[in-house]
Amino acid sequence: MSHPPSEAPAAVSLAAAFRYWLKLGFISFGGPAGQIAIMHADLVEKRRWISEQRFLHALNYCMLLPGPEATQLAVYIGWLMHRTVGGIIAGTLFVLPSLLLLMLLSWLYLAFGHTPLVAGVLYGIKPAIVAIVLAAAWRIGSRTLKTHWLTGIAVAAFIAIALLDLPFPFVVLAAALAGFAGGRLLPAKFRTGGAHEERSRSSYGPALIDDTTPTPAHARFSSKKLLVVAAAGILLAAAAWAMLAFFTGTSGPLAQMGWFFTKAALLTFGGAYAVLPYVVQGAVEHFQWLTPTQMIDGLALGETTPGPLIMIVAFVGFVGGWTKAVFGPEALLLAGVAGAVVATFFTFLPSFIFILAGGPLVEATRGNIRLTAPLTAISAAVVGVIASLAVFFARHVFHLGNSPAEWDFTAMAIAALAALALLRYKAGTIPLIAACALIGLVVS
Repeated sequence: MSHPPSEAPAAVSLAAAFRYWLKLGFISFGGPAGQIAIMHADLVEKRRWISEQRFLHALNYCMLLPGPEATQLAVYIGWLMHRTVGGIIAGTLFVLPSLLLLMLLSWLYLAFGHTPLVAGVLYGIKPAIVAIVLAAAWRIGSRTLKTHWLTGIAVAAFIAIALLDLPFPFVVLAAALAGFAGGRLLPAKFRTGGAHEERSRSSYGPALIDDTTPTPAHARFSSKKLLVVAAAGILLAAAAWAMLAFFTGTSGPLAQMGWFFTKAALLTFGGAYAVLPYVVQGAVEHFQWLTPTQMIDGLALGETTPGPLIMIVAFVGFVGGWTKAVFGPEALLLAGVAGAVVATFFTFLPSFIFILAGGPLVEATRGNIRLTAPLTAISAAVVGVIASLAVFFARHVFHLGNSPAEWDFTAMAIAALAALALLRYKAGTIPLIAACALIGLVVS
């Protein structure tokens, strides 16, 4: 058996970090659960840029916020390593490849329509997504659910979401209250250290940003810094919207998209699927930027491209700009690109503000069990939420209706093989998706 390294890795340059975040933007398939699993495997296990406990501490905070948690986690780690510029680079590169690819696919979709080839590829990829989410829930749960109390919170969260259909903000609040009480009454049951921490250290070796590494100067909390960064972010959003309103009118589609997707970003608790009903109601029914069929097709595209699933807003913006002919009938492609960029900018800007302004406050809570216990409980609840997301996918992908005759057993077999490859043979996400796409093409 190989022994773990005894020394922390060398300091990582901004250029090296840039190359990694760019690569991650192209391989971050599998939704937030899959993306978090990829970052954990790369940054905690292989590269050892950050320790597992600090990784989970940051993740717990990101889970508490509205917005795409995987993107926020990338921003957090980039900021912790290389200040504000590092956070902006990490978050931008996490999203940019997906934005460019979705704009290309949206153009092809609107200009050339559908083909049997695409349908076959999607048929194989969707069961793989179910397996990826399940595997991620297993990996994160094995690292987070260290006591029976935390396991109970995860099970309760699963029941609340999957069976009782309770809203995700309620589940987060209930978990936070349970952690708040547990941190005072049963602190040992809500501590993030313990035997598992020792195992993870012995498995991976010391990290560049380890559990005992002092907080960098730029990450130390200052109320003045928090107010300045928050104000700068709000002014940037206001200035961008005012520019759209000035050039296209306050009732123009681009200005409407800016305001609508800002509101959507603040409602995105629990991932993209939690906010999709709001997006459908506004984009399809109220503004009529696209049809219900186009919305479903856009969701399929979002599931099969890298980046956060909430990037479906880029498809919505592209189709909306194209449909409304923002710049006239002769410039439909330009209108689509403008709509996609506006939707993406206003959806993700709040995430950058939350991390860059609130990160120092989160770093200041490390080691304080009364402050970290609510975040630990939220992390446990999210394991149950991710499992419920897998059930949601499975119900739609496998056509699990009342009659077993309607079930898609071929899709179930593909998902089972994908789960076996992930959990037993530690297959990579990209090769797995490519293999399942090929299987789907052949089967269909």
